[in-house]
Amino acid sequence: MVVQMDEYVLEMDSITKDFPGVRALDQVTLKVRKGEIHALVGENGAGKSTLMKVLSGVYPYGSYTGSLKIKGKERHFYGIKDSEAAGIAIIYQELTMVPLRSVCANICLGNEVEKNGIVNWPLQYKRTQDALKAVKLDINPDTLVRDLSMGQWQLLEIARAIAKNIDILILDEPTGALNEEETDNLLSLLRELKAKGVTCIYISHKLEEVLAIADSITILRDGRTVYSAPHLSIPEHDPEGRRRMTEGEIISHMVGRTITNRYPREPHTPGETVMEVRNWTVYDPKRPSRKLIDNVSFKIRKGEILGIGGLMGAGRTELAMSLIGAYGVKISGQILIDGKPVFLHNPGEAIKHGVSYLSEDRKGLGLILIQNVLFNSTLPSLDILGHNGVIDHDRGIQETNRFVQELRIKTPGIEQKVMNLSGGNQQKVCVAKWMMTKPRILILDEPTRGIDVGAKQEIYMIMNQLVKQGMCIVMISSELPEVLGVSDRILIMHEGSFNGELDWKDATPEKAMLYATGGK
Repeated sequence: MVVQMDEYVLEMDSITKDFPGVRALDQVTLKVRKGEIHALVGENGAGKSTLMKVLSGVYPYGSYTGSLKIKGKERHFYGIKDSEAAGIAIIYQELTMVPLRSVCANICLGNEVEKNGIVNWPLQYKRTQDALKAVKLDINPDTLVRDLSMGQWQLLEIARAIAKNIDILILDEPTGALNEEETDNLLSLLRELKAKGVTCIYISHKLEEVLAIADSITILRDGRTVYSAPHLSIPEHDPEGRRRMTEGEIISHMVGRTITNRYPREPHTPGETVMEVRNWTVYDPKRPSRKLIDNVSFKIRKGEILGIGGLMGAGRTELAMSLIGAYGVKISGQILIDGKPVFLHNPGEAIKHGVSYLSEDRKGLGLILIQNVLFNSTLPSLDILGHNGVIDHDRGIQETNRFVQELRIKTPGIEQKVMNLSGGNQQKVCVAKWMMTKPRILILDEPTRGIDVGAKQEIYMIMNQLVKQGMCIVMISSELPEVLGVSDRILIMHEGSFNGELDWKDATPEKAMLYATGGK
């Protein structure tokens, strides 16, 4: 089926949205043709998620100004139900399934097939099977969602949207927690949906995906539309003389400047061993017979960035969390700090020994969303900020403001609740929170997930500064170019063990992937 992309299915014109003390959207315009994949990109805080919440009815008509048209008709959405009735579905960066309910119950949640208050389960089961078939997900509808992989979970979100007969599908950072194979499967599915006439709005900081999947692009900066290109993924040369955009061009529009070095490596001189892990073994707390970390040994040296790579499920996060006493059962092995054995029973003890851990799960484990930037930033540092049991509130304010400026956290002020910040700025608050503890060993688990390319570079530069000051940094990342581009030394995990070690000078993507997949 060839879809004619000559009509606008969505037109948002002069959309303006204010929050207390800040204008999130300023005269934003977005036009999307029927049956295309339209990329929406920009730095954190540029207004992408806010604009999509206007479109999906999360921010109802009357809370913003401007015009919203679907298929040429002016629409006023007062809630999500209204936008769904108009054929719009949004899949958020943080997935929304209910883990303890079945696949079938989740697919039909809020859209149940019922009569007189009685659910027609056989019909819901059939609808679920059809939706799963559409996304090529071969699972039993009775399976509990908690037992699915992250890739299956993401496809299930799309299946739920398909079950509602949508015309417009919005995906916000859909591949943030997926491995390479799962990402490829998702992009293939989107191409199939496009061929069936479904319009997709694709939000992502991964520009290589944008260039691979998108037909057109809109770029936001500081709440404004700064660039829109109707032809992005076309051949390099065509009769009209157009060409494909480059990553550099997109980045330049996003940040308002040219970024020449995505990974600003600086020479480091590693010193003595600060922390050593010997024969570390950890079992799964949910399935105590399952070994997650198998006899791992490694050293962390002063003044270096130690990268830990590997595929999802290799055990990287489980290793890090077990070291600070936050995960695992039947743990055996030894941790030495400055040559002296220690056992860190909980994260509080880890902080006292100079070990801090930034979690990959910022909303579940990293932040208290209903509290403000000041509270979250200073929470683990109260002992440092106090004296004789009295907290120096003024110093806490001063330190928080300093990190807000250094990390370019976009917030009206440090009293702003973290739940009102964009995902990337929430991540920056997590980074500030652990930097404030002044650790000797800082473990960063996916530190740049959900952060735009300009902010990533700033975090890399801060990491370099901390290493020059003698700190040890351990960086866990699923982005192979990031691990290779930033680390001084790289350890690659496979099935709970380190399968290879690479010096940055000798590291190549091919070698890293060979180790990650179990090769030698």
